[in-house]
Amino acid sequence: MGRAPRRQAQQTEKKGLDRRTLLVGGGAAAGLLLAWAVWPREYRPNLNTAPGETAFNAFLKIDRAGQVIVVVPQTEMGQGITTLLPQALADELGADWRTVGVQSAPVSPLYANTLLADEWLANDWSRLVGDAGRWTIEQYATRSALMLTGAGTSLPMFHQAYREAGAAARVLLCKAAAARWDVPWESCDIQNGIISDGGGPGGKGRTLKIGEVVEDAATFDLPDILPFRQAEVDRLAGQDLPRIDTPSKIDGSHNFAADIRLPDMVFASIRQGPIGDAVLKSVDEGAAKSVTGFLKLIRQERWVAVVASNWWAANKALDLCDPVFELSGRPVDSAAMEAALEQAFSGSSGERLFARGDLKPLFEDATILASEYRVRPGLHLALEPMSATARITDEAAEVWMATQAPSLARAAIAKALGLSAGAVTLYPLHAGGGYGRHMEHEAGVQAALLSRELGRPVQLLWSRLEDVIQDRPSAPAHARMAGKLGRNGAIEGWSAKVAAPCAMTQTWARIAHGRLPHEASAEAADASTRLAVAGMDLPYAVPNWAVDHFPADVGLPLGFARGNAHLYGAFFTESFIDELAHQAQMEAMSFRIQMLGGNPRLAHCLTTVGAMGGWQGGIAGSGQGLAAHMMNGAYAAVMVEAGISEGKLQVSRIIAAVDGGDQVNPDIARQQIESGLIHGLALAMGASVPYARGMPARAILGRMGLPRLSDVGEVTVELIRSTSAPAGLTDIGAPLVAPAIANALFTTTGQRHRNLPLLAED
Repeated sequence: MGRAPRRQAQQTEKKGLDRRTLLVGGGAAAGLLLAWAVWPREYRPNLNTAPGETAFNAFLKIDRAGQVIVVVPQTEMGQGITTLLPQALADELGADWRTVGVQSAPVSPLYANTLLADEWLANDWSRLVGDAGRWTIEQYATRSALMLTGAGTSLPMFHQAYREAGAAARVLLCKAAAARWDVPWESCDIQNGIISDGGGPGGKGRTLKIGEVVEDAATFDLPDILPFRQAEVDRLAGQDLPRIDTPSKIDGSHNFAADIRLPDMVFASIRQGPIGDAVLKSVDEGAAKSVTGFLKLIRQERWVAVVASNWWAANKALDLCDPVFELSGRPVDSAAMEAALEQAFSGSSGERLFARGDLKPLFEDATILASEYRVRPGLHLALEPMSATARITDEAAEVWMATQAPSLARAAIAKALGLSAGAVTLYPLHAGGGYGRHMEHEAGVQAALLSRELGRPVQLLWSRLEDVIQDRPSAPAHARMAGKLGRNGAIEGWSAKVAAPCAMTQTWARIAHGRLPHEASAEAADASTRLAVAGMDLPYAVPNWAVDHFPADVGLPLGFARGNAHLYGAFFTESFIDELAHQAQMEAMSFRIQMLGGNPRLAHCLTTVGAMGGWQGGIAGSGQGLAAHMMNGAYAAVMVEAGISEGKLQVSRIIAAVDGGDQVNPDIARQQIESGLIHGLALAMGASVPYARGMPARAILGRMGLPRLSDVGEVTVELIRSTSAPAGLTDIGAPLVAPAIANALFTTTGQRHRNLPLLAED
């Protein structure tokens, strides 16, 4: 199990695998087996079971009291995945929602995220060979236990697998109850955790609690065809059920990385130098020792840490020791980054990655509209700075941390300690935000090395300053856009030339191949890839269009982020299409919709948001702006009302209409979209800093232009009813807000805002 629901199901049929191969209901010891044709390999669940618990498959345990424990391999970062997947399973099982709990999954091939692996690792060659290339990536991801959380793939990847896990357990429980009653198992059902046979002698139905038959149920076999629930009443799926993680987060009992407390534990703070190839040169250890609570100063080639009896003492001592680093190469600065992006357009590494029709004869001797756009790197700025707790012995290691790639984090920690991966126990924790930053594992490695040096448990917590300096921001980008209108006002030709480094390529080089940040940045300097222009595949029916990528080395290590390349891709596309609409003297919504005849779901989002927001046609002075986008099976349109007051951006309304398929929990879906909208507002207003001499020019959150509560007006989200498979909605809102605001500001100022952040200083 743990496979992409629809695409892999089709491949399974082609390879001759039946459902019994995927779901083998043996005894509790036998568990669930996963077999692959052509490349045979069996995987067993490595779940621990407490006394009285029975493991039904890799995703589910039930105890004798009837408690349903759902095993979730995805990292909870506030997006609600530890409620969504259990809700999908509990719906098919027929569980009582009040009895459902969650447990983090151990590292196992059964939980590999092959969907994200395919999106991340597929290159032009694997796309060329089609299913064979995709199959190879999926095999690699599975055999490597490549557990990943990101890019809104959690629900599309695992939704069907959790439905199957719940349905399989329901069948086995019904078989166990039917054997006791001597009735056909098909006559039994489970609702609210109670098994019933629908009517016995005298018309009175018999009942059993699921906990009463769990041990018997594990001994039965599954049918060749796994039945899913057909009834539309009393279903958990589609309801606004309360989140499982909310009560503990409200009462403070929820454990994040910095909340872990172990016997004899000490605390550490760290400094890693300026951005780039920096090596530690000197420290003043004597000054550090003057701080009460100081225990030890530990030097490594590229960082220095102080361990103390409390974190504040460790951080104070680290400030006093005044570490000095030697930086090789040119220090990172904003002017050099801008120059590198512009220079990339004249480089030899550019490549045409998307194309339709022929632009060259169309643009020759024609009147075209051309505009240039610039986007600065966007910081993550999660509420929780990077943190990890480690307890190391000579033969084993235990590490507590939030990670979006637990198998890769475990491997990196094992390598740093000289241990086998099996000797490292990783306890995956929920993250206090992340937006992609927890794809990296450096804090876990550092905590492990510190614990080994001290010979006792160590909790490492980065300061906010360190978190900003060592952030791996989203990629900066420049775009040269050109378009030609036809006689009917529709777009006849469209050209997008994008200069940008690929943050996804750099991230993979660091977390999978152990490259240092400056090494990964340099190695990706000449790599032209679709990942860097992922947000620019046009949803509109333009007969002649092309997207060219020009890779660039900006010297700033970049990383996985919410929306990734869609953050700037949507800004370029939706801002420029508004300019073309203005040149065509057409109303912006109608201009878009005339080119969406083959994309009715996105057109529906646009008309819905226009009706909800009272769209006035983008007339001068209205302060209204539109943007539309699609990504990973989700379709969305946003309308904003915005203006500038006393030199500051003011957004009074944000209205979003989203078609994300048949969502498991509509309330959580709205939360995810709203979160993305606010994230997009932060990118429009700030969330970026200038760099000088290898350092960010500011690192205090209050000075970054981030939106405050008073800056956020009315936010309305409409989920469009759909029977399509559920799409991940964590990213879809973020790329849309900035272009919608830019388009709104044009109606009030008459000027085009082509830089992001929108009001950033030069």
